[in-house]
Amino acid sequence: MAKKKVVVAYSGGLDTSFTIMYLTREKDYEVYAACANTGGFSEAQLKLNEANAYKLGAVQYVTLDVTREYYDKSLKYMIYGNVLRNGTYPISVSSERIFQALAIARYANEIGADAIAHGSTGAGNDQVRFDMTFLVMAPGKEIITLTRDMGLTRQQEVDYLNQNGFPADFKKLKYSYNIGLWGTSICGGEILQSDQGLPEEAFLKHCTKEGTEELRLTFDKGELTAVNGEAFADPIRAIQKVEEIGAAYAVGRDIHLGDTIIGIKGRVGFEAAAPMLILAAHKLLEKYTLSKWQQYWKEQVANWYGMFLHESQYLEPVMRDIEAMLTSSQRNVNGTAILSLRPYGYDVVGVDSPDDLVKNKLGEYGETQKGWTAEEAKGFIKVSSTPLRTYYAIHDFDSDLK
Repeated sequence: MAKKKVVVAYSGGLDTSFTIMYLTREKDYEVYAACANTGGFSEAQLKLNEANAYKLGAVQYVTLDVTREYYDKSLKYMIYGNVLRNGTYPISVSSERIFQALAIARYANEIGADAIAHGSTGAGNDQVRFDMTFLVMAPGKEIITLTRDMGLTRQQEVDYLNQNGFPADFKKLKYSYNIGLWGTSICGGEILQSDQGLPEEAFLKHCTKEGTEELRLTFDKGELTAVNGEAFADPIRAIQKVEEIGAAYAVGRDIHLGDTIIGIKGRVGFEAAAPMLILAAHKLLEKYTLSKWQQYWKEQVANWYGMFLHESQYLEPVMRDIEAMLTSSQRNVNGTAILSLRPYGYDVVGVDSPDDLVKNKLGEYGETQKGWTAEEAKGFIKVSSTPLRTYYAIHDFDSDLK
């Protein structure tokens, strides 16, 4: 009988390395290792992944580059929506998981795999993101999660790999990192204690610049197109350029506390210079170019977009409707937002935009009015006060405010 085919979502880490070897040796599967890259892997890492996958027993290794798909189908909408979970976290690597899962599911369908395996534990959000995507996009395929189902410890996995000829050098580090295009998450260490923050050594990028520096980010219909006057046809390269500049000031560090999909509280540190700077610049530009109600309603749907994305609901049809509204809202979000960078922080300065609504012929706030007379202003105020005057003509003002 032909061996069953299994696609392992291979990151190069301990759990997925163990999975490849165990399924090959103990379950006699024909293992296909697939690394879905959404912008977090270097070329050197991908080459090492390929070499190790074959050493572990895979019959085939592929890198599935879905960085462009991730940007086009989700990340740009997160920028349009200024999405920050709980007002803090730019949904960094977690938002990439859906697109990694989509790529793995497509590949498994293409090669006619019988099963898909991933290395998530039973204690986090990623198990939900992978499993739900596979159930929808690759129905009928077995989902294998050895780390979760066998209750494995890191030491058990390391010992198994070593005993079977793979020199596993997966040290138990104080911190674990997930690096992606939209930031780096940091878990472990002080994060596990509610009353502690992260020390300097927990971060991968450190402050190497002093003083201040102006950063000018240019947007065309909400998309980042230039950084300090340098045009980028590829928005991914523009994001990487902002990261390079901002990381030198150690901008974008924070700790997020939120509710996980599985119901417990979760705490994660992150460093995300590009996301925090781009979102701050974009939101500033919108304040100048959008109407009051555009800003209000866009914020409502964007909050849901970020929550659904985090909760593994990217495939929910309403997400396409929200994306359509977010896209429409960006038609006048054009111009350059100006920020001032400093070590460990930044300030918003202002904008230069052809769609700047501050520049109008009707008046300058607190200075002069040109679109109405003094008598019209008094009439407007009097009419606006009618509901209050009606209420307090009947009810006692002092009693209501006790």
